[in-house]
Amino acid sequence: MIKGSCLCGGVRYEYDGELQEISLCHCSQCRKAQGSAFVAVSPIESARFRLVAGAELLKEYRAVPHKARVFCSHCGSPLYSARDDLPGIMRLRLGTVETPFQCQKAYHAYTDSRASWYEITDTLPRYPAARP
Repeated sequence: MIKGSCLCGGVRYEYDGELQEISLCHCSQCRKAQGSAFVAVSPIESARFRLVAGAELLKEYRAVPHKARVFCSHCGSPLYSARDDLPGIMRLRLGTVETPFQCQKAYHAYTDSRASWYEITDTLPRYPAARP
């Protein structure tokens, strides 16, 4: 069981599954949404995700019509995103995970639009846009 929460602890969740991959997305929208050089996310099955507390604190923002970015309205922590065309999948923001986990499959996406001030120095696979 994977557990996590927002910064203020008002929103808490559980995921009854394992994280299968980690995407380090460098696109400009993810950078702005996270306030960082990239976001670390993992696709998860919506049916296995459960809010334990704070559902009333959740708000969403749509920078594009088909994708909701969901965050805590109290502290602003981004928690997950969900695309309308993939209703069974959410993309969990890994900075909110509290449970230790291991995941061997990780990669960088949208490296062509990475922040000019950030250099990727690891050996993970890199994709100039979305992973094929």
